[in-house]
Parts: sequence; structure tokens; C-alpha cells
Amino acid sequence: MSHAPTKSAKPWEGDNHSPGFARLDHEPFPHFEAGWVWLVGAGPGAPGLMSLLAYHAMQNCDVVVYDALVNPDILRWVRVGAELEYAGKRGGKPSPVQRDISERLIDLARSGKRVLRLKGGDPFMFGRGGEESQTLAKAGVPFRIVPGITAGVGGLAYAGIPATHRDTNHAVIFLTGHDATGRMPANVNWAAIATAAPVIVMYMAVKNLGEIAAVLQSNGRPSDDPVTILSNASMPNQQVASTTLADAGAYVAANEPPTPAIVIVGHASDWRPLLDWYGPALRENPIG
Repeated sequence: MSHAPTKSAKPWEGDNHSPGFARLDHEPFPHFEAGWVWLVGAGPGAPGLMSLLAYHAMQNCDVVVYDALVNPDILRWVRVGAELEYAGKRGGKPSPVQRDISERLIDLARSGKRVLRLKGGDPFMFGRGGEESQTLAKAGVPFRIVPGITAGVGGLAYAGIPATHRDTNHAVIFLTGHDATGRMPANVNWAAIATAAPVIVMYMAVKNLGEIAAVLQSNGRPSDDPVTILSNASMPNQQVASTTLADAGAYVAANEPPTPAIVIVGHASDWRPLLDWYGPALRENPIG
């Protein structure tokens, strides 16, 4: 009588009999070495949307340099004894200079710290992660990038808005609604953007939305195109407002939507009435 060969257990297979997250205790997560900086995305807000590598970094770091958009509830998961340093940048408010933040990361790493740079969303999606890692690379400081769920995708999902859908759009454009000065970005080809994709997803665009809407319309975007303003995406206090491109500027002026917010232009929002799954009962869970 023949028997199937027995598969021998490997160290990286963990303990399949342990409950919950204890099964991960023996997994070979990468070693967070002294003198390294990990640039980690914390996701759009809900703590449960963080990655396993992000949580691993929080449990092994010596210091966390975190942004304004990082949900404070996430910081509860940082290991006891680690230092917390706030380095938030918010439009229109006193904020650390980017150069100083990058230099601080270098100084901490060179002092032998395991440095966790915790950023809202994804470090490389309008999160200045490229600038910070570039500075680290030039200074010879080793680093790792841990991507996060960006609000332009994950946040939309929490609002019941698919970033792409075969019946609506096969393309989507992501852009920022303000430059380093806080104004509407002048180096964006708005004439091309206006009709380049059925859906435009804009970060940090509420302040300049009236001006942006006017430019898009003047370059061929339909005035009745839907505009959705998604505030505090994936959080219990998430808010969703709907208007049109023609009325977007007046709506913002009259209602002052909360920020941080994502602005969605186009018919991807047509799916929201059917796919609006994140209701009051689910919002009672702060993890997401």
C-alpha cells in the first residue's frame, strides 16, 4: 500500500496550530537593523489597513517620526519604549521644513537608531517619500520602503467607489491639487488632463477645487461631470459629498468640506449608491 510522501515542515511555515496573529511569531520578517530608516505607509486612516511589514516595523523600531495624517490610534501599536516624534505637514499651518525632516532622519540613523518614518497613505504617492529616500541615499543611509494603501484607491473603496470599472473607466489619473506654494500646480498640463481619462482622482485639491474645475471645463471636460469629495476616508467620521464640475467651487465655498479629502471627478461615483457598504454599524469598529 503506497502513501503520499509526507511534506516536512519548514521554518518559514510558522505554527499553523496557533490562534490568530500568534501564527506569525515565527515568520522570517526582515531584520530591522540599527542605523536603518524604514519609510512605511500607514494607509488612508483605518488601522486595520496597515500591512504586516508596517506592524513589524512598529514592533522593532527605536523611534517613530510620523506625519499629521497618521491616525493616532495606530501609534498605540508602537512598541513600549520607542520614541515618538511628530513631523506633520498640513496646508496653511506651521509645519516642519521638508529639508529639516530629512536631516533629522539622517541624524537619528547615524546615532544608531532603528528609525521608522511613518507616513499617511503610501510614501511614494504624494507623500514626499521619494524626496526623503533620495536624501537618505545621497547621505549613504540604508533604507527600506514599505508601501501603504493610498487613499486614492483604498479610500475610494470605503466610499463604494471603484477606482476602475469595466463599465465606467479603463483609465484613471492621479494628481495633486496643490504645489509647494499651496496653489494649483502650474506644471500640470491641465489641457491634456481634462479629457485624458474618464476619472480623475485628486489629492489635496479642496482648497483649489474651484480653480481646477474651471480649467478642466475650459479644456473640454463636461460641466455636468460628477464631483465627489471624500473626507476622512476609511475612518468612522468619513463623509462623502456630491456635486458637479460646474458647481464644485461654489459647493466648497459654501460647505467647507473637512480635510484631508480626496476629490473624484467622473462617473466612477455612479456606483456608490449600489456599493456603499461602509454603513453606521461597521463604523463602530475603529480598526476599519
